[in-house]
Amino acid sequence: MTGWRWPQTVLHRHTGGVIVGIGIDVVDVSRFAGTLDRTPALRERIFTPAERSLPMASLAARFAAKEALAKALGAPGGLQWHDCEVTKDDEGRPTFSLTGTVLARAEGLGARTLHLSLSHDAGIASAMVVAES
Repeated sequence: MTGWRWPQTVLHRHTGGVIVGIGIDVVDVSRFAGTLDRTPALRERIFTPAERSLPMASLAARFAAKEALAKALGAPGGLQWHDCEVTKDDEGRPTFSLTGTVLARAEGLGARTLHLSLSHDAGIASAMVVAES
């Protein structure tokens, strides 16, 4: 047989987890701001106290992150918004702090690692989440 072959050693060295879910979401920042202006209680319902004072583009990105996480976890009913907070790790990268319903769902799926990427530019906020066992 000719051609390139995958080296056996690479297959044996793989120790990463298995992807159990992927989620992505995009938010129009000005539309989201309008929604929060029309429904002031929504800010408190969706965001934790630590998140509420952030600039609008950051709020929109965090909303996208929570939506993307819900999708990665299979979008089950009953997840509580405050059970998922977007924080930063020691190096400034976005990460999740999970409690309650969201933590229980992630553990139920066997998700041990959550990868989060956030972006906002040109009036659009986006987030992508990969849940890995």
